[in-house]
Amino acid sequence: MEIAIFCGARPNFIKVAPVIRQITNLQKKGEALTYTLIYAGAEDDPTIEGTIFDDLDIQRPAVYLSVTCQNLNELTGQVMAKFEAYLQDHHTDAVIVVDDLASTMAAAIVTKKQGILLAHIAAGTRSFDIKMPKEINRLVIDGLSDLLFTAGISNNSIANREGAELSKVYCVGNILTDNLRHCHNAIEAAGAETSKDVLEPLGLVTSDGNDSGAKPRYIVFTLNRKALLADRDNLLAMLTGMLKACGDTPVIAPLRNPAVETITSLGLHRGLDLRNFHIVNPLGYLPFAYLTKHALGIITDSGNVAEEATFNQVPCITLNSYTEHIETVKVGTNVLVGEDADKLAEATRKMVSGQWKQSAIPERWDGRVAERIVQTVVDTAEKYYHK
Repeated sequence: MEIAIFCGARPNFIKVAPVIRQITNLQKKGEALTYTLIYAGAEDDPTIEGTIFDDLDIQRPAVYLSVTCQNLNELTGQVMAKFEAYLQDHHTDAVIVVDDLASTMAAAIVTKKQGILLAHIAAGTRSFDIKMPKEINRLVIDGLSDLLFTAGISNNSIANREGAELSKVYCVGNILTDNLRHCHNAIEAAGAETSKDVLEPLGLVTSDGNDSGAKPRYIVFTLNRKALLADRDNLLAMLTGMLKACGDTPVIAPLRNPAVETITSLGLHRGLDLRNFHIVNPLGYLPFAYLTKHALGIITDSGNVAEEATFNQVPCITLNSYTEHIETVKVGTNVLVGEDADKLAEATRKMVSGQWKQSAIPERWDGRVAERIVQTVVDTAEKYYHK
């Protein structure tokens, strides 16, 4: 059986890595199972650090579609054409896609036009805002998929309400937890590199380790959302209140442009006090996982980062009014503050003072998600082609 695993951006590789490792494990046991990892972008994509595949313990993509245009409609068309050509030239029994990118939607449409079994990881996520391009992608991908793999019961409910057959929807758990379990030792081993490159320069540990023996106190901050960066007046208010609430607790911010330029400009031209706000270069998967796992708290606009925080039981503030995985809020460590400067400041004060809410790890976030996914795909494919 041949499975095509399609990725449209860096975060997708993190979510499919456990599936690839599971297929590899089954191959070693003699299972007649193969896979091809396909990337929509180019081999020299600057957003993908060279270490990520080694960090995740997987091989690099075998196929690059080399679609690099910025216009989403043009990108969709190019991915459809190139992925269709791939499927026509290569026998494929199932296609696995993940998340909700335009390229993912394109791959899903082509897969079903070719009559091939389609499985969607991280299905059933909704913002309920049809004006968001990704919301349209989600509706199309879920509507076409033969198998919808969800991270939580709330995502099951959404898929079922929209008409998905119960037999197609599987609550398998959050696949990010598979990586955190599999890479546990490697993440801890990355601590030496992270301390040397990030914590030591900030005086949080010495070259001999943390002299006091106490856990270093710091908050990790990430920001990517264009809407937040575009409203500079509100961003200034949010960061001012957040940093005041942090007090002496340093904020470590692994950021890319345009976030770096925007925040630096607020410091230079708008009076934002950045003395305790430390911008560092973007980190690889393992160093970043170590940094967040051992943080006092995390402030982010990333759903993936918030999900990993819940698994690690690290307090997390999400700079959004909704989350695709509500279990991170209802059960986990996550709190939503939207773009409200006052809510962010109050939540930050609670984080720094150790007054965070009680939390737990959601059901089925057990590190065995990929096992469920691969077994279900294999079992379903046998029936799918023998109707």
